[in-house]
Amino acid sequence: MAKVKKSFSCSDCGAQSPKWIGKCPTCGNWNTYQEEIVSKLTKQEEKTKVWKNPDRNAPKPIPLKEIKPTSKDRLVTPDNELNRVLGGGIVGGSIVLIGGQPGIGKSTLLLQVATSIDAKILYVSGEESEEQIKMRANRIGKKHDDCFILTETNSSKILNHAQQLEPDLLVIDSIQTLSSPHVESTPGSISQVRECAGELQRFAKETNIPVFLIGHITKEGSIAGPKLLEHIVDAVLQFEGDQHYTYRILRTTKNRFGSTDEMGIYEMMANGLREVSNPSELLLSQKDEDLSGSAVAATIEGMRPMLIETQALVSTAVYGTPQRTATGFDLRRLSMLLAVLEKRCGFLYGQQDVFLNMAGGLKVDDPAIDLSIVSALISSLEDISIPSSICFAGEVGLSGEIRAVSRIEQRIQEADKLGFKQIFISKYNLKGLNREKFSIEIIDIGKIEELYRKLFEP
Repeated sequence: MAKVKKSFSCSDCGAQSPKWIGKCPTCGNWNTYQEEIVSKLTKQEEKTKVWKNPDRNAPKPIPLKEIKPTSKDRLVTPDNELNRVLGGGIVGGSIVLIGGQPGIGKSTLLLQVATSIDAKILYVSGEESEEQIKMRANRIGKKHDDCFILTETNSSKILNHAQQLEPDLLVIDSIQTLSSPHVESTPGSISQVRECAGELQRFAKETNIPVFLIGHITKEGSIAGPKLLEHIVDAVLQFEGDQHYTYRILRTTKNRFGSTDEMGIYEMMANGLREVSNPSELLLSQKDEDLSGSAVAATIEGMRPMLIETQALVSTAVYGTPQRTATGFDLRRLSMLLAVLEKRCGFLYGQQDVFLNMAGGLKVDDPAIDLSIVSALISSLEDISIPSSICFAGEVGLSGEIRAVSRIEQRIQEADKLGFKQIFISKYNLKGLNREKFSIEIIDIGKIEELYRKLFEP
C-alpha cells in the first residue's frame, strides 16, 4: 500500500515545507502555505515500477532523420493580431497560456476566436454558466454553430468530453478552477494546477489538439501557480492594459514556435475587442497647433514598425526636491538621459521637475526612442515647439553621441507612409542606406549638439 504523506506548499512561489509556516521564507508572503496530500510509493513498489518492467507500448528512441514532419498547417484564426503573436497561427498539439488582470478581456478574446474561427471549438468554463456565456456571445455579436460550451471543473470529465467530441481547439477558462480527482486538494492549489496542466499537456500531445489556458495572476503581475506551469506550456501570452485607456496589449513572453518580440494591439469596445491594424495613427495625438515638449519617435515592436508620441514637461521645482516621473518608460534611463544633457550639453535640469509620458499608455523599451525623448526634453526646457512633420530614431550614448539603431529602413518607410517630412537618424546608419527611394528628408547627426543646432537654433 502507498503511504499517505502530507506536505505544505506556498501558493505564490511553490516552495514546500513539511509543516505549516506563517511567512514563506522564499517569497516573504504571509498565510500562503496550503496543505497537500502526497501519495508516496513503498520501497517494494518503487523497485517493481521503474525501468526493470518497462511498458511495451512506451515510445522508443527514433533517429532524427527518420522523423517526418506533419503535413497539417497551422490553424489560422480570423484575428490577425493573435496570429502575429503566435507566429502565424495555432500549432496543432500546442498548449498556450494567457494571463492578465481581472476584466482585461482574456475570456472575451478567446470567446471571439471560438465563435469566429471556421473550426469545431470546445469552450470549457469553470467560472460562468451557459447563460452568461451566451449573453456575452450575443454582446460580441458572433454566431457560430460549431462552438460547443461546457461548464465543468473536473479535469477527467472535461477530457472525456473532448475525446468524444474531437474538437479542433480546446479552450479552458480557467486553469485555476479545474480539479483533478487524482489529487486531494482544493482547486487552485499548487498540486491541482500542476496535475491539471500535466493532464492537458498529455492530451494535447497525444491527440494533436491545441489547448488554450486562461490563467489568473498575482498582485505582482506574474501568473499565479507554480513556475512549472509556464515551463509546461508551449507559449505564454500576457494581456496588458490600463483601465483608463481603451487599448489592450497582447505580448508573448515564451513561444516555442515563433518570436517572443511580437505584440498585438486591441481596442476595447462595447461589442468586444477590435484589432488595431495601424497603431501609429492612434498613438499620434490629434492637435491643431505645435506645442513644446512633444516629439514623435519611430520605434519597432517585434516585426512591426510604428510611430509613437513622446511628451515631456520641464518646470521649476517649487518644493525644493526635483521630481522625476516617467509613464511607459524606464525611470532609470530617463535619469541617465538627463545626466547626459547636463554633463555633455550644459542644459540645467538639476532644479527642474521632469515628467515624461508615452502617448496611448504603451510601455516602450526600444533604445531608438532616446533621440525623441531628448528632443522633447530640450523643447520643453527652451519652450520651443518641434514641427509635427518631424520624427526621430536614434539611441543616445553616455558621451552624448547618437548611436545607430537596427532596421532603420523599416522605421523610415513607416514615417514616409504616414506623411512625415523629415526624420533625424544617426549618421552611422547611413552605411548601405539608399536615400533616393524615400520621399522623406533624412537628416543625419552624430551628437546632441548637432541636434540642437539643426532643430532649435534659428
